[in-house]
Amino acid sequence: MAEENEKAWWQPALAVFGEITGWIVAPVVISLYGGRWLDQRFDTAPWFFLGLTALAVIITMVGVVRVGSRYMKEVEKDSQPQNNNDRNNQSHR
Repeated sequence: MAEENEKAWWQPALAVFGEITGWIVAPVVISLYGGRWLDQRFDTAPWFFLGLTALAVIITMVGVVRVGSRYMKEVEKDSQPQNNNDRNNQSHR
């Protein structure tokens, strides 16, 4: 019954995938539509489009690195107690 309360093994990976996908898609889509709209409004094609797309790529990289760093710290934290328990079990044998 304790297993029912625990998360499935794939849930954390799916959450990280969704978060990273959001960081990739949202800034790029917003910049593409926003850049095109601003270029049409001010007749500056392709400058707003290119500038906002470059900014979106930078925002995407920063977001993905932050999510990846947070996830790596979580994995390290989760794996440390297991390693200590394994060492304790081996020393008692």
